[in-house]
Amino acid sequence: MQTSISPDSLDNPDIAEADAILRSCVHCGFCNATCPTYQLLGSELDGPRGRIYLIKEMLETGQASGETRLHLDRCLTCRSCETTCPSGVRYGRLIDIGRELAEEHAPRSPAQRLLRKAMLAVIPYTARLSVALTLARMLRPLLPSQLQQKIPARQIPTITPATAHPRRMLVLQGCIQPLSTPNTNAAAARVLDRLGISLISAQGAGCCGALNQHLSDKEGARAMMRRNIDAWWPHVESGAEAIVMTASGCGTTVKDYGAALQDDAAYAHKAARISALTRDLSEILHHEDLSALEHIGHGIRVAYQSSCTLQHGQKLAGMVETILRRCGYELTPVADAHLCCGAAGTYTLLQAGLSRQLLENKLAALHSGKPEVIATANVGCQMHLAGASEVPVRHWIELLEQNQDQSSSTFNQER
Repeated sequence: MQTSISPDSLDNPDIAEADAILRSCVHCGFCNATCPTYQLLGSELDGPRGRIYLIKEMLETGQASGETRLHLDRCLTCRSCETTCPSGVRYGRLIDIGRELAEEHAPRSPAQRLLRKAMLAVIPYTARLSVALTLARMLRPLLPSQLQQKIPARQIPTITPATAHPRRMLVLQGCIQPLSTPNTNAAAARVLDRLGISLISAQGAGCCGALNQHLSDKEGARAMMRRNIDAWWPHVESGAEAIVMTASGCGTTVKDYGAALQDDAAYAHKAARISALTRDLSEILHHEDLSALEHIGHGIRVAYQSSCTLQHGQKLAGMVETILRRCGYELTPVADAHLCCGAAGTYTLLQAGLSRQLLENKLAALHSGKPEVIATANVGCQMHLAGASEVPVRHWIELLEQNQDQSSSTFNQER
C-alpha cells in the first residue's frame, strides 16, 4: 500500500511505525473473511481493510470524524485478521495507534469521556473494583437482565498451597481475576505443585495495562507496565524460571512489554527480559510430564472456547486442546472457533449490542456438541460466557485437578 504522510508527521515515532505497517498491507481483503464485525455488519468500514484505509486517510490528512472513531471503536482487537493475513500486517498495533490519534482529531462527547475515565479509575484497581462489584451485587435485582449477566457471582477463594520447590515461577494476580474467578490461580498453583513447581505472586504487581492500552491511555498503560516490572525484577534476579499468565489477555500484553517500552532508557532492557520470560500457563504444561493426570478427564465432554488473545494474539492455537486431550477429556466440535465471543475487555459495555450478538453465536457453537463443561483460557471470556451459558464455564486449569470419580457429577450439579 502506498502512503503520502507528511515528513513532519513521520517525525512522530508512532506515526512512522503506523506508516510502515500500512505499507505492508496489499489490500487483498482476506482479513475480512475472518473478522467478526465484518461478518455481522457486512460493511467494508467495519472490517480490517476498511479500518486500515480510515487510519491511512487520518494520517495523511490529519483529520478524522466521529464516524471514523465509531468504526475503529467497533473493532474487537481480536487479531483474527493477523492470523489470516498473508502479508503479516501488524493490525493490532495499527489499531491502537489509530485509536489514539482519533481521540485527538475527533474528541468524544463529555459523557463518553467521563465514562472512559470512570472505567480507567476503577476497573484496573482491585480494591476499587471490589467496592464497585459489592454495590453492583446489592443492586443486581433492580438492574436490567443484560446488565445482571455482566456481574460475576461471588466465588469463595480456594486454598493456594505453600510450597518451596527449587523450581519457582511468578504469576500475575491481575485486577479482575482475584474478584471474579479467584480459583484460577489457586488451581494453577495446586497443579504446578504436583509437578514440582512453586507458583508465587509478587507484592505490588497489579493490572497488566491492557485496559488502559485499548482505551488509548498510553501513558497510564506504561506506568502499570513499569510498576509490574519493578515488582517482578527482584524475583527475576533471584532465579524465577518464568512469569506465568493464567489470563491470556494479560499474557498478550505482558509479552509486548519489550516493544511498548523499547524507547524507555530506564526500562527497555528489563521490559525485554520480562517479555522473554512470560509464558502462558499452557506453554508451561505443554512441556511437563502430565502422565499423573492422563485419565483425570475420563471421557468428560468439554467444549473449549479458544480465546482470541491465545490463538491470535499469542499464536498458541491448539495448545490447550492438546493438554486437555492428554488428560482424558473429550473435546466437542465448535464451529467458527476462530471468531471472538464478544468479551474483548470493555467491549461488552461500550459495544453492548455487537457483543451480545457475538456471545449468542459463540454459545450456540459451544452448546451444539452438548458438553458437560465449557473451558476457556481468559477471565474476560469466562465471565462473559458464564453470564448466559446453560452449562458451567471454567478456566481450563481447573479441569486438571478434578477428582475423576466426582468431576462429571460436579459439572452437572453446577448447571
